[in-house]
Amino acid sequence: MLTLDRVTKTFRAGAFGGGSTTAVDRVSFSAAPGELVSLIGESGSGKSTIGRMVLGLTPVSSGSLTLDGERVRPGKDFYRRVQGVFQDPFSCYNPVFKADRVFALVRRAYHPGVGDTEWADRVERAVRDVRLDPGQVLGRYPHQLSGGQLQRLLIARALLLDPRFLVADEITSMLDASTRIDVLNLLAGLKDRGLGVLYITHDLSLGTYLAERTVVLRGGRVVERGDTQKVFGNPLHPYTRTLLAAVPRIGRPWTEAAPVDACAYHAGGAAGSGEDLHETEPDHFVACAHLPDCGRTRP
Repeated sequence: MLTLDRVTKTFRAGAFGGGSTTAVDRVSFSAAPGELVSLIGESGSGKSTIGRMVLGLTPVSSGSLTLDGERVRPGKDFYRRVQGVFQDPFSCYNPVFKADRVFALVRRAYHPGVGDTEWADRVERAVRDVRLDPGQVLGRYPHQLSGGQLQRLLIARALLLDPRFLVADEITSMLDASTRIDVLNLLAGLKDRGLGVLYITHDLSLGTYLAERTVVLRGGRVVERGDTQKVFGNPLHPYTRTLLAAVPRIGRPWTEAAPVDACAYHAGGAAGSGEDLHETEPDHFVACAHLPDCGRTRP
């Protein structure tokens, strides 16, 4: 189980680093092996910062981030269990080397004792697992492959370590529509095999395609989270409603979310309790509708 408990990230700001800005504020959720959790929010909401903290690339300022009850400590053992794939596949390859060099780097770091024949078999299986023909992609340079092929090769690289969790940070945003579905269906297959996925996206339609649970971020805070069907079937926070209203629909004009007269957070009696979210129904949590202006919710 991957667990974030009131995780906060603060960066220094200002010309001389005298100020600070909070990118992630007391975020809590968990992800289990074989589960896909969708992390949704606009640009600047803290999604990628959370992904980098999960991967140990950015230190946590406060709170705890644990894997199976143990604090996340970057290192070989950790990266055997947790891997990441990022938004721009082209930036992950050196253009002067063939694309399959990414597999050689994994071998050198994690499997130096594996023989050439066995390693070639492992790479071929991993490439076929991401629905690519090894004969069509191995031995080619990055510029000879499409963005979708490069992205799937990065997923194959991660699979060579047999991880338990994959952080997928906007991995479909630079791909065309048909390729996006291929990559999402690939994630679905990996999830069915027991791989836990933290899928970071700003696209609600893609976020709801596979996710069992959804976390909605605004300004570094969780405003709503829980079962995906409940969060989007009965959105309670004005921000979640605004996101849903902004999704284009064929034959309908774009609309704004209806104003919310009452706050489900306060209606549930959570105001002043020191809690950040109120459970309005089983596995459906909502924050104060008036954040960040309402000071009553802060402990």
